[in-house]
Amino acid sequence: MPSQTRFLSILTIFILWQTLALLISSDTFPTAVSVFKSLFYHISEGELFYHLGITLSRVAITFFIAMSIGVFFGILMGEYKRIDNSLDTLLVIGLNIPALVTIIICYIWFGLTDFAALLAVVLNKVPTVIVTIREGARTIDLKYMQIAQVYKVSKYDTFTKIYLPQIYPYIMASARTGLSLIWKIVLVVELLGRSSGIGFQLSMFFQFFDIESIMAYSMAFIIVILLIETYILRPLEKKANKWR
Repeated sequence: MPSQTRFLSILTIFILWQTLALLISSDTFPTAVSVFKSLFYHISEGELFYHLGITLSRVAITFFIAMSIGVFFGILMGEYKRIDNSLDTLLVIGLNIPALVTIIICYIWFGLTDFAALLAVVLNKVPTVIVTIREGARTIDLKYMQIAQVYKVSKYDTFTKIYLPQIYPYIMASARTGLSLIWKIVLVVELLGRSSGIGFQLSMFFQFFDIESIMAYSMAFIIVILLIETYILRPLEKKANKWR
């Protein structure tokens, strides 16, 4: 039933898009059919998969780095007040610096390299992960930890089987919001200073006012993100909440 509902919602959006585009009849608002034709053309040419693969690799690298750092410091700041007080100012600064500023500074300091691009994305994402995980660490039910201590459960088992499961919902929430944020920043990073990836291609199409190709490339990436959400993140979320 949920899959049927999602299919119907996607079909409804497709029909509305096609109808609205036909009514407007403008070169700057192509129909859904023409965009999908452009998508299949770029797939047949082969360059779409090449640039899509590069962008996805950047998304994956920055996602895992940002999540690892964010979860680590989020737990520390949630558990230890002194560490929280020491890092809170940096966290607030990190949360409020515009992504564009971070990207430009990284490119100026480290050059137009992949290292600078990935670093800019990580720096933009880590603070949001820390905030979410810190709030999760503050909601830990201490009675479970006390029970583990009474029964002399090892520290490793206490952490992995009692502590972490309680913050799994916060980890999954930061993962889902993080994925949506990271891929947007990656596109901006590629548009500003890389010579490959979806963002770079979008900048090239923009110069030629090729709106069909812009929407086709965007559609390809959206489809991939929806597949990741449906077949990876949602199953992981259900598995993480089984302990309840």
